[in-house]
Amino acid sequence: MKLRRTLVFSVLIILIFILVLINFSVGSVDIKGSDILKLLLNRDTTSVRGAVLINIRIPRVIEAMLLGGCLALSGYLLQAFFANPIAGPFVLGISSGAKLVVACLMVMGSEFGFGISSGMMVSASFVGALLATGFVIAAAGKVKNMSVLIVCGIMIGYIASAVTEVLVTFADDYNIVNLHNWSLGTFSSSSWQEIKIVVIITILGVFTSLFLSKQIEAYLFGENYAKSVGMNVRVFRICLILVSSFLSATVTAFAGPVSFVGIAVPHVIRRLLKTSKQRSIIMGAFLGGAVVCLFCDLLARALFAPMELSISTVTAVFGAPVVIGMMLNKKRA
Repeated sequence: MKLRRTLVFSVLIILIFILVLINFSVGSVDIKGSDILKLLLNRDTTSVRGAVLINIRIPRVIEAMLLGGCLALSGYLLQAFFANPIAGPFVLGISSGAKLVVACLMVMGSEFGFGISSGMMVSASFVGALLATGFVIAAAGKVKNMSVLIVCGIMIGYIASAVTEVLVTFADDYNIVNLHNWSLGTFSSSSWQEIKIVVIITILGVFTSLFLSKQIEAYLFGENYAKSVGMNVRVFRICLILVSSFLSATVTAFAGPVSFVGIAVPHVIRRLLKTSKQRSIIMGAFLGGAVVCLFCDLLARALFAPMELSISTVTAVFGAPVVIGMMLNKKRA
């Protein structure tokens, strides 16, 4: 079991390293691997290649890596909360709720002429994520069938997306372009200013999740067992949903809604690790999310360059078959 964990984590870390180098090199401006280190050491932002690497590609790669990890981790925490492997921020409508409130903020900023900081974006996204989560939890109290709950989440997502589209339609021309691109999911707007906030939130999210890992382990055996070992289940559930919502809200604030990563990656990691150790699954999910988003972002910007696909278009191609396979296996079981 230990050998399996070592092997899986080693492969994930190697894949991240390889994908980072490829992402640095490939694009409308090709940068040779031998030149990357030279440009970084000289901090060369005067040449075209140096400016592209340092000001565009590095922030984008870091953001894709960290936000991908956050999204997969958020999905895993939601799956633990609802005790359902198909739960995830995109499917349950949480990403769409966050998208709606951020879209409202962006339109208001454009209409009333005030600047929107990264902190405001994250806060608005968090409020939207919590509102959507509240609806889903309220629905969970009314229905016992998890399939119905998933449908409720999807409907919440459709409603939030429809309202967002109305906002896009009536926004001014400049705002339409930014809002439309962001609402489809993209890492193209990454900047060093955003990276600072993303790093802080990622560290807080991962460490909080690791801190809750023992409690998650007990909770997965059932509420009665968790209570028997002295857990305050109510406080634990609140902490779990807050951390999950905050992580998915951060992703939505900076990259827009990204589909299927939050469902597919935790499932694949659980299958690969075959362990009940929550610390391993949490870190595995984070690294797996980083790998998937780095790979999908590379395809999104390189497949039809200079035209760029939305990140959700690519993640759906790889994630949807995994989710379909999960549902079919569940039916057979």
